[in-house]
Amino acid sequence: MNIRVFLALLLIAAVPLSACSGIETKAEYPTAIGHQNPSTKDPGSIFGEGGLDLFGDRKKTEDTGPGIGVNSFLWRASLDTISFMPVSAADPFGGTILTDWQSPAGNPDERLKVNIYILDRMLRSDGLRVSVFRQVRDASGQWVDAAVTEGTASKLEDTILTRARQMRQAQATTTAR
Repeated sequence: MNIRVFLALLLIAAVPLSACSGIETKAEYPTAIGHQNPSTKDPGSIFGEGGLDLFGDRKKTEDTGPGIGVNSFLWRASLDTISFMPVSAADPFGGTILTDWQSPAGNPDERLKVNIYILDRMLRSDGLRVSVFRQVRDASGQWVDAAVTEGTASKLEDTILTRARQMRQAQATTTAR
């Protein structure tokens, strides 16, 4: 490309752009008549007045809207039961708790992972599903999927359900006083 053609094109592009430099702008959020500027308004909370009650500790006089999306006793009992494992993700609205891999203290060549799904807002035995995964280290040092002892997931579900019932009874006893 010829240098003269390049300079001519540059000049043609620069002239219209330089004409815009005299325009004054005002950086202010537009407001309509009768509406308050959102930047000066108190935003409040996305969870409504009083905030988010994750563990159901506050007494509710009425249903105030969003809160924990699953049964709070199952949620707390699940976290309490797997407290020895590192939690990689927890979603109280979707009812999922995913742990990271954890090796038992006496066996570094084995590791376990637990996924807990709370499926209902009611404290029911079918409102909970637990999946347990196990891996062992092979001769080359790679982790390989291995079978989990039969009944491990159901025993963990039973433990969580028992703990949740204990928490519900303790709360009922406390509020009855």
